[in-house]
Amino acid sequence: MAFLRTLPLYAALALATACSQPGVRASRPEVTASRAQQPAEAEAGPVADAAAEPAVKSPAALPRQPLTPDILFKFLVAEVAAQRGEIGVAESTYLDLARQTRDPRIARRATEVSMFAHDQAGALEAARLWAAAEPDSDRARQTLVALLLNEDKADEAEPILRTLLKQDPANGFMHLTAVMGKMRGSPAGLALVERLAADYPSLPEARFAVAQAAAGAGRAEMAIAELQQADTLRPGWELAALLRAQILDQASHADALAFMRAFLAAHADAREMRLAYARALVSANHLDEARAEFTRLTTDFPRNAEVSFAAGLLSLQMGDADAARDLLTRTLEYHPRDPAAVHYYLGQTAEQMKQPDVAAAQYAQVQAGNYLVPARARQAALLAQAGKLGEARALLKATHGENEAQNVRLIQAQAELLRDGKQYPAVFAVLSDGLRRHPDSADLLYDHAMAAEKLGKLDVLEADLRRVIVLRPNDAQAYNALGYTLADRTKRLSEAIALLDKALALAPDDPFILDSVGWAQYRAGNLARAQDYLGRAYKLRADPEIAAHLGEVMWARGQRDEAGKLWQNSLQTHPQNEVLLETLRRFKP
Repeated sequence: MAFLRTLPLYAALALATACSQPGVRASRPEVTASRAQQPAEAEAGPVADAAAEPAVKSPAALPRQPLTPDILFKFLVAEVAAQRGEIGVAESTYLDLARQTRDPRIARRATEVSMFAHDQAGALEAARLWAAAEPDSDRARQTLVALLLNEDKADEAEPILRTLLKQDPANGFMHLTAVMGKMRGSPAGLALVERLAADYPSLPEARFAVAQAAAGAGRAEMAIAELQQADTLRPGWELAALLRAQILDQASHADALAFMRAFLAAHADAREMRLAYARALVSANHLDEARAEFTRLTTDFPRNAEVSFAAGLLSLQMGDADAARDLLTRTLEYHPRDPAAVHYYLGQTAEQMKQPDVAAAQYAQVQAGNYLVPARARQAALLAQAGKLGEARALLKATHGENEAQNVRLIQAQAELLRDGKQYPAVFAVLSDGLRRHPDSADLLYDHAMAAEKLGKLDVLEADLRRVIVLRPNDAQAYNALGYTLADRTKRLSEAIALLDKALALAPDDPFILDSVGWAQYRAGNLARAQDYLGRAYKLRADPEIAAHLGEVMWARGQRDEAGKLWQNSLQTHPQNEVLLETLRRFKP
């Protein structure tokens, strides 16, 4: 099991031979770690350009390294160990070789292996040897700087950074944060960037780097001030404006939107800012404005799948199905990253347009990914609505999810179809079968408990919900469901109230939990306290079941006119609610 890409044995021999021949350079004398394993300096720019520089710049400058039996043996031991995944042996042997030979190629390899082994001390020692052996190598200096900063050794890193920045200050400052490592976002890191930027007072990129460091350190006002200076030095610089909007948004969405709006008024062609502004409008639920911006962006970014997809979703959300269909269809022509998502929302659009056959055809196009289960669930729902419940269930059974979560959701989708048809014994059977395959699925256990309640199987309900609480100890809804059932269907009121108090502590503003707490207090005879909880619940959500409970408490307290008005108002908007209708039958106001 090789822990990183390693040289074949014959290539290792070739490298070892090359080490003994000054002026002869092996074509691939090193094996690099993957990009994910390289330090943060592996970004473009003189401070962080890992890929542009060859491993060894000047073959003539390589040390005259005789290929002794000892060196060859150690080299082969290190490579074979690397191929076998014996990372500790490979690292220690390469470090020993780097100390012994001072060869930059071996020192670089020792650095890479130590970094892969997460041995910061070993990597730092090897990087120092590498930089000393190849003093003109930007790659060596970049790696050394990143490792130094990751160890909070700013004093040693600073002079190296100054040398690197002199080559191309603008590009270097734009990539400075990439090498900051653990110092990124720290006061010491901010102080270091400030010292480096002090030598370049009129360089907007230097001000941008300070702003990034200040924002990371929680100094928002300082960051904004630096970005204002950058704008003075380079008016209309879109990247700096985007960072400023991002910082403003952390404190105030309104301030961020106002800034972006003003920037776009002065710089109408700032397309990236307009895209950010459109997204921010969606987040702020300003859908009309967002749709206008995305519509404009479809012209600014022609054949851009992301833009047309966003515009299509907004049109769908706002009920403009024709526009949604056109934009989403166009998105498919632009080769989106996730065509399945586009097909799914085209299915939603067709449903909105009362075209079930078209919708089903779009859902059928979803063959994998996150939208597989939602698409099959909607296909099945359409079949069930057409009176083909058997076909709907067969479709869901024939669908195989890509992971356990999807397979659980497919079982839940079957249960939902049956629940809609009030086939509660069948719901219970489907979920019971699902639990045999997924016994620790908290979602299936919860649904199974609710199905058990419909059949009066309170012992099953309690066992299921207590298992959910073990699996998810912070699941407020599990505490709520068990507490409410005990309060409503048993005399275990003190136990019910304790469970509901726990649920309320986990979700203090949940209207349904407040309703359950109020109902438990009513069952316990605490009418004033019950009305307080139920009143709070109804203010948060005018749900018919909450109205039924609140009205019953008001009736019990002699507030019969108020209770009757509450029930009648709720009945107008929810004429088929079973709990409300049953309450009205009992009290007949």
